[in-house]
Amino acid sequence: MSTVNTKVYTHEFIDIRGSNRANYVHHMTANWSPIAQEERDQLCYGVWGVIGTTGRWPQVINMWEEDGFDGLAAGLDHETKSATFQDPKLAKWWEEAANYRSGGLDRVVVPAPWAPTISQLCAEGVRGDVYAHEMVRVPRGTARDFLEIVAEEATPVFEPFGWKLAGAFRTALADDSECLLLWAIESMQAWAELEKAATFGGDAVNRWKKRLYEVSDSFGRFLMRDAPLSPMRIGRQPSRADRHEGWTDL
Repeated sequence: MSTVNTKVYTHEFIDIRGSNRANYVHHMTANWSPIAQEERDQLCYGVWGVIGTTGRWPQVINMWEEDGFDGLAAGLDHETKSATFQDPKLAKWWEEAANYRSGGLDRVVVPAPWAPTISQLCAEGVRGDVYAHEMVRVPRGTARDFLEIVAEEATPVFEPFGWKLAGAFRTALADDSECLLLWAIESMQAWAELEKAATFGGDAVNRWKKRLYEVSDSFGRFLMRDAPLSPMRIGRQPSRADRHEGWTDL
């Protein structure tokens, strides 16, 4: 990219109560995201459901684009000042969300300088029929170097299979030993073709696997599909017009 990405991102693993995954993702995209855009300059980067055969279920992945650490600090300050550690104005929203989720695990991640923002991804029409979410552990202090290796050596291998590197991040507030990669894949069959090459012998893919073993400590991948109002699916941020009829903030 010609510009440097100075955003930071909140990445969330969300555990869903029962069969409420569809309710939860709508609540996040249509009911929460418009508020976040207006009051916190926080954009929805993506909301996905984990495909259970490949990972934990029923689980949702949320990612939010913050206006750098300053924007994140302002949002956290506003959110946690009250006695309940929650914005009192959003009490109804929190109560509704609690019906759908049982807990989660968040992390702050920093993009590679060349990684596109969500506005750039939408403008370029980047979208996957399915997405691969990869967490990679690397030796301490090498996360930045690993992301450059991915850009230079992995993307030429994956792109012919219909995989596009939509996001590349390293985890903040830690020891620079964890990376997150997000691949937009053109079809489920395109995912299968790469997995077959990796499992049964594809020269380019196996060269990358060998390189991955050299520069990382561990690696895991699962598949996701994006929510109906996830930005890369609709090519824009969710808006108040996307809400269910009758929903109000207060």
